[in-house]
Amino acid sequence: MCGRYTLFTAAGDLEARFDADFDGVEPSYNCAPGQNLPVIAADAPDRATRMKWGLTPAWADESFDLINARAETVREKRSFADAFERRRCLVPADGFYEWVDGDADVTDDRCRGDSDKTPYRVAFEDDRPFAMAGLYERWEPPEPETTQTGLGAFGGGVGAEFDDGSGPVETFTVVTTESNDLVADLHHRMAVILEPDEEATWLRGDPDEAAALLDPYPADELTAYPVSTRVNSPAVDAPDLIDRLA
Repeated sequence: MCGRYTLFTAAGDLEARFDADFDGVEPSYNCAPGQNLPVIAADAPDRATRMKWGLTPAWADESFDLINARAETVREKRSFADAFERRRCLVPADGFYEWVDGDADVTDDRCRGDSDKTPYRVAFEDDRPFAMAGLYERWEPPEPETTQTGLGAFGGGVGAEFDDGSGPVETFTVVTTESNDLVADLHHRMAVILEPDEEATWLRGDPDEAAALLDPYPADELTAYPVSTRVNSPAVDAPDLIDRLA
């Protein structure tokens, strides 16, 4: 599972790494579901586009907020199948968090990390950025129902139609697979991390080629270490969240 991650690499370094425009992207040490975060979409590979983390299929009549898609069933599940065929994306990151309580698996759907669980950060030793495999959708919320009440409905007073900010919403999800030997000590699932030379295939390759990339990343190239429980709150976003606990 991937329910929280970091992306604090400087915009210029992200641009050099992904050959895409990251203008306006600010560092985040606690990227969380529901936030608008940068992804590189198949239809706009030259720039990072902000999308809401939590995919809602185009056909849905209400928000689904699906933060993860299982690699084993991504081509079969109605919520993800069409996006897998046509709308794959890269989710830039430089680390992700998992929570663990002794030998118990963490099963909270959003990996919130209860206070009695220890959060761990998983990353490369040098904190270099990488791409997680993602899918994206464009969802249009249903039109809100309005009721006309007296003369006010025609003059902007009580009962008038209002603009509630609804409109097309671009959403994404992170594809997960079985954990490698490192992450397995923390959780039985992990995000699919793509090798740099696999990213173009994930974005624009045919579905069979893309499906072949959905395997665990080698454990010996990653590190995991405990961090402060302050990361448990999505409202907290500070550089010291990634500091290793003694």
